[in-house]
Amino acid sequence: MKKLLLSLTLIAFSVVSFAQLPGFSLGLKTGMNVSSLSLKTDKLFDAENRLGYQFGAFARIGGMGFYVQPEAYVASKGGKFHVESNDAEAKVRFTTLDVPVLLGTKIGADRLNVRFMAGPMISFVMDKSVKGNIDNLTNFKDYKNQTWSAQIGAGVDIGSLSLDIRYEAGLSNVHNVDTYDQKQRLWHIGLGYKIF
Repeated sequence: MKKLLLSLTLIAFSVVSFAQLPGFSLGLKTGMNVSSLSLKTDKLFDAENRLGYQFGAFARIGGMGFYVQPEAYVASKGGKFHVESNDAEAKVRFTTLDVPVLLGTKIGADRLNVRFMAGPMISFVMDKSVKGNIDNLTNFKDYKNQTWSAQIGAGVDIGSLSLDIRYEAGLSNVHNVDTYDQKQRLWHIGLGYKIF
């Protein structure tokens, strides 16, 4: 009986000690997003959502139920606007390199858990286009090359698969002209695969 208790104590100690060691995962991710550009220009525009994509990589470092998850991915986002007064419209599309750094916690085992995360993100615009008949607004196409956002979301890990849903809120104006106070808003659905 003493040997059994001693063995169980050693096993429990080993499991607890191992669970507190920092873990490291590296993976690839892809997904889709629904984005819009909010406008605060006394109702000059009607805005619509746009469907986009994302693909890239992530790392997850942590222990004792907490982790840091830096990511880098290419994303497509933007918005669509309609000006009722002169029946003009425009489709704005950005291709960005997004770099979020998320802090999170997880509940459950390493290969089966539920996660919650939040953190800042910086976006570098690699390509931008404005299409439509809105050229009479000469300053409208003057968009920034770098913006800040914040993400919050939840996810689940099942084996090597990682599924996330997140909301992204723009913190900085994406437009260089203060008259067009535009901030990006997105919903992300992402699927990741942990390589190790």
